Amino acid sequence: MKHLSPVSLKVNGDAYELSIPAWRTLLEVLREDLSLTGTKRSCQEGQCGACTVLLDGRAIYSCLFLAVEAQGKEILTIEGLARSAGALDPIQKAFVETGAVQCGFCTPGLVLAAKSFLDENPFPSEEEVRRATVGHLCRCTGYFQIIEAVLAAARERAGKGAQL
Repeated sequence: MKHLSPVSLKVNGDAYELSIPAWRTLLEVLREDLSLTGTKRSCQEGQCGACTVLLDGRAIYSCLFLAVEAQGKEILTIEGLARSAGALDPIQKAFVETGAVQCGFCTPGLVLAAKSFLDENPFPSEEEVRRATVGHLCRCTGYFQIIEAVLAAARERAGKGAQL
């Protein structure tokens, strides 16, 4: 019989009480137990960034993070980023407008990484954006549109007086 650990998670503002094996990753729990499939499973080695979520505002690879270790922390997935039904976050909007969402597989992780980055550095240079996106693989865009999207989102957030 498998030993299950009780875990309380707060995901996208909602509280969840689960019993899970202690070895399960946050990625597995988000996708399989909570049906939050916007967080993508790809390399499962922390090399591609597709599984990126925010943990207390910091971008992490959920494929390398045990779900039990997320207890007591705020978890934000791509599903929770939009402020209200149908309203895109400025980062999501910028990704759409610049064509940085081609196949969309890497997009959720990149958008959340961009949010964490822009929360820390609201006025980045192009070089800083390039460095911030190094841990994310994208096979479709060639990265130019991604960098443009992050810079456009920074301009939009600054213009709206976003709380950073």
